[in-house]
Amino acid sequence: MSITVNLRYTGKNGAAKKFAEEMTKSGTVQAIRDEPGNLRYEYYVSFDDPETVLLIDSWENQDAVDKHHATPMMQTIAALRDKYDLHMTVERYQDAETPEGDQQFIRK
Repeated sequence: MSITVNLRYTGKNGAAKKFAEEMTKSGTVQAIRDEPGNLRYEYYVSFDDPETVLLIDSWENQDAVDKHHATPMMQTIAALRDKYDLHMTVERYQDAETPEGDQQFIRK
């Protein structure tokens, strides 16, 4: 069962966007995407709050998440969060099949 974590990074004066840009330009984002078990690692800027960036981070299972958390990249990420003085909220979801009744609302 896959696991998706939504992390909202919030800072001041564009810090969250700068963080995401540095994560991307440094190659850290690609390195995470290349890890075994990573399904998705994407940043989005909020229309409602331009000081917030959403990261959608998906993994095949808890073992893949645990292995990611044990990598040296986590120290890199933590250092960048400190550099940009970011604060976070976290939501965690496990994959579930879309109920039959919801299918009519999904345009494919």
